[in-house]
Amino acid sequence: MRVAEQIAAAKVLVVGDLMLDRYWSGGVGRVSPEAPVPVVSVEDVEDRIGGAGNVAVNVVAFGAQADLLAPIGNDEAGQRVGQLLAEAGVRAHLKPVDGYPTTTKLRVVSARQQLLRLDFEDASPLAAFSLEAALTAHLQGAEAPRVVLFSDYAKGALSAVEPLIARARAQGCMIVVDPKGTAFERYRGAMLLTPNLHEFEAVVGRCHDPAALEQRARALIAKLELDALLVTQGAAGMTLVTRDGAEVVRFPTEAREVFDVTGAGDTVCAVLAAMLAGGHPLEQAVRYANKAAGVVVGKFGTATATLAETENLLKQRHDRPRGQVLTHAELAAEVAAARARGERIVFTNGCFDILHAGHVGYLREARSLGDRLMVGVNADASVRRLKGAPRPVNPVADRMQVLAALSAVDWVVPFEEDTPENLIRAVCPDVLVKGGDYAPEQVVGADIVRARGGSVHCLAFLPGRSTSRILEKTDEIAS
Repeated sequence: MRVAEQIAAAKVLVVGDLMLDRYWSGGVGRVSPEAPVPVVSVEDVEDRIGGAGNVAVNVVAFGAQADLLAPIGNDEAGQRVGQLLAEAGVRAHLKPVDGYPTTTKLRVVSARQQLLRLDFEDASPLAAFSLEAALTAHLQGAEAPRVVLFSDYAKGALSAVEPLIARARAQGCMIVVDPKGTAFERYRGAMLLTPNLHEFEAVVGRCHDPAALEQRARALIAKLELDALLVTQGAAGMTLVTRDGAEVVRFPTEAREVFDVTGAGDTVCAVLAAMLAGGHPLEQAVRYANKAAGVVVGKFGTATATLAETENLLKQRHDRPRGQVLTHAELAAEVAAARARGERIVFTNGCFDILHAGHVGYLREARSLGDRLMVGVNADASVRRLKGAPRPVNPVADRMQVLAALSAVDWVVPFEEDTPENLIRAVCPDVLVKGGDYAPEQVVGADIVRARGGSVHCLAFLPGRSTSRILEKTDEIAS
């Protein structure tokens, strides 16, 4: 199944603080005679959904299904938020609270630059507010989500988040939390926390180097009984640390113009949740989230990223050569250069004797796990030992040229042995991928990659697509 189809079937429930983002835009032609401030002639007024609402809108924009559970004020801003959510395709379950003004942030903008922001908010009426009954009803319904995303903006909706996490966990949901403040104990038992570096260091102390960040992240994971922690670090990218002692994965920031970082954190959480709800592994979900953040920072204001925009960014090679057939020495040089650029390298291997749709889909998915895909190809003598005569059907030079022509493939290299163990040891990829009915511990080279901090993934081919099936059909036609 393609990523788009998996995402379309994914259900995410977003719970948290809603707000309305308002933009008053216009030109500046003079300075006020009353005070040394610019006078903005307002020409355009635009309303956008903020907070947890923006997270839900990002989930829908990415292609998944989103429900939103949140309190709202009985006021004009609250009505406007409900209207915008309906227009965006979010299934909103809003709980009106008397005396609670809907949080509104008004930005005065000229030439796409913010000149002033005015905040209208009061979280005090929500001190005793609880969403537990509403959450319980939703989790037990026919449209129960696979992922519950708690978006905490410290406006009061999640002041009593502990029972909400416990309830979602009891229902078997994956729980993603975008935290706020320093009381992270409130999020105990979540699957994944996504603090930015400032928030993380406010809890664990200053991290002067990556080793300190990893050490303190693992301690926090153990303390709070999390599965993983994703620390977003602005220009330094993202760092993913998991509880099971697996590798620390660092994701570099996209090298593109940053126009506005507003809402980038919402996009990260939304895409993470959508990918996880679609059945994708955590590392792949983070990689997509990182690319999606790269999309939205190139837009103005609270923006969204579609799956198509994200995958386009995943496919970009920054004008470097694609699909190269390399010698081992040439490959070593390319790998070194890629690592110097901070790129993550994926390796897979096979005979690829008769390329079919199963191979193509598998290679495309493997490529999405990193920045560069390297494919090791069994030489002809190796194929004969593994498959018997008269295999291979196509000589290794032809097989490599066909693979190199695929958009997902960066480097193709042959190996003479029956397994790629020596090749894996030489290049030490960050991600090792194998197709078929393998368990990760059965994959050749898995111990080598893991020992150096890498990860191992087993991906399935499309059902009914195989080289042997094609050869059987060819024999039937010939006879």
